[in-house]
Amino acid sequence: MMISRGFARSGTSVWKQSFRQISSSAAVASDGNTKPQAHFFRPVLQPMLKEGSFSGKVALVTGGGTGLGMGMATMLSLLGADVVISSRKADVLEKTAEEIQKVTGRKVLPFAGNVSKPGDVAAVVDECEKVFGLPTIVINNAAGNFVAPTERLSSNAFKTIMDIVLVGSFNVTSEVGKRLIGQEKGGNFLAITTTYAQTGSAFVVPSAAAKAGVEAMTKSLAAEWGRYGMRFNCIAPGPIETKGAFSRLDPTGEFRKLMLNRLPTGRLGEINEISNLACYLLSDYASWVTGEVVNFDGGELPFMAGAFNPLVKVTNEQWDLMEAAIRNVKGS
Repeated sequence: MMISRGFARSGTSVWKQSFRQISSSAAVASDGNTKPQAHFFRPVLQPMLKEGSFSGKVALVTGGGTGLGMGMATMLSLLGADVVISSRKADVLEKTAEEIQKVTGRKVLPFAGNVSKPGDVAAVVDECEKVFGLPTIVINNAAGNFVAPTERLSSNAFKTIMDIVLVGSFNVTSEVGKRLIGQEKGGNFLAITTTYAQTGSAFVVPSAAAKAGVEAMTKSLAAEWGRYGMRFNCIAPGPIETKGAFSRLDPTGEFRKLMLNRLPTGRLGEINEISNLACYLLSDYASWVTGEVVNFDGGELPFMAGAFNPLVKVTNEQWDLMEAAIRNVKGS
């Protein structure tokens, strides 16, 4: 395509300008909202892989209109992939496709569809195959979630989340996977889940159950479809700020403070960071990685798991007092 060749000729200066644009448009800075140790863990936002790493590859990203999906789609496009983004809202997709194209100089195909409906999924893959070819890279990122006491959930509410997250991921994976098998092509599949899929969590039972199912499906297909040249992995992200999300879900900022207190790295994640991890897992550099769930959470999960981890708040003076008190206990 002419626009792709133009980007390929544009050289290092445009490459550097592109990652500056993606950094400012797809990631939200955490300045002023970090812990002191965060300066040891500064995010690196530019692409980790070399220019052209995905040249000749076709990628399908569900939930690609906003947030993490947009960030990963942008990074893939920046690295040379032909990208199709899909979600239910056509107007959002079209705007996002235009924004990505401005950053990367590559055509991005927006195609609306509901992943919970097999007919919609087939139509998206048909269009992708018609314009770019059959995708050999798939990111299952479409998701739905809401916070609610489980006793207030209706059966329909539970089913809605399961249909989007678990059934939707199966529909996309099955549709693309069967076509890849038929054409004797390999492929790389990545699902975006969550750390509480491994532990469970109150008030998000449908999401926890659905994403746990996605992780089980990922591991199962890694074992079964490896013989067809396919890899399957998951990224389970912790708190990553996206534009608008925190203003809607945490208008007072109190939950953000709570999250920072349980992040050993002292800061939230950035969209470009998970985009770099996703691109690595989808690249040939990770050809021996399959069936894995990679926790990407700034250490939140191990911090929350340790019974004594909250003692990080204890000062040296308090430790001195505690030690003295313990030594004074008879038999110690």
